[in-house]
Amino acid sequence: MVERRRYSTGLRTEQSLLARRRILGAASELFTERGYAGTTLQEIAASAGVSVQTVYNQVGGKPALLKAVYDVTLAGDDDPVPMAQRPIARAVIEATDARQCLARYAEMARVLGERTLPLATTLLAQAATGDPDLHAFVDTIEQQRATGTSAIAQHIATRFGLRDGIDTQTAADILWTLTAPELADRLVRRRGWRWDRYQHWLAATMADTLLYPAP
Repeated sequence: MVERRRYSTGLRTEQSLLARRRILGAASELFTERGYAGTTLQEIAASAGVSVQTVYNQVGGKPALLKAVYDVTLAGDDDPVPMAQRPIARAVIEATDARQCLARYAEMARVLGERTLPLATTLLAQAATGDPDLHAFVDTIEQQRATGTSAIAQHIATRFGLRDGIDTQTAADILWTLTAPELADRLVRRRGWRWDRYQHWLAATMADTLLYPAP
């Protein structure tokens, strides 16, 4: 009897995870195609093959759904390991010189950009329409980016040093601007750059702006 209960519980858990993945996949596709404002929970539920109540039970309301979709898109999977603890982020901190550090940071920006750019640009464009939930969400992810670029700027300033005239806050603002999804969108989507060209340009531009010229 105990074994049967364990099997039943395990099956329900697996079914719940599968339902959550279907919901997030459907929401990601619809948010990217139609935007946040143009997508309803009913449409997400129908696309995922579940009820609206299941969407609420598995993820939450529309704002919670947007956050979950963005987090999974950013991470590239449903792995709970924070981005800062993943190999691609650790490689930035473990770099042995400043230019290598920024090159690895550019690589990370490229990887994250490839994952999030279609969704991020749609959300940023629609944030100006006045939807309070979307506006608050965009403010949150932009602040998170600012926190990340501030940490990188502080790391470079403390371990390697910045060129004259560039303080840590200025460096953080420059990194925040250069890694903005709008800039990647202009170069990759609008101007037709390949992602490897964008990554090379980003690494060189960050290094040339923040550091002394290479000997």
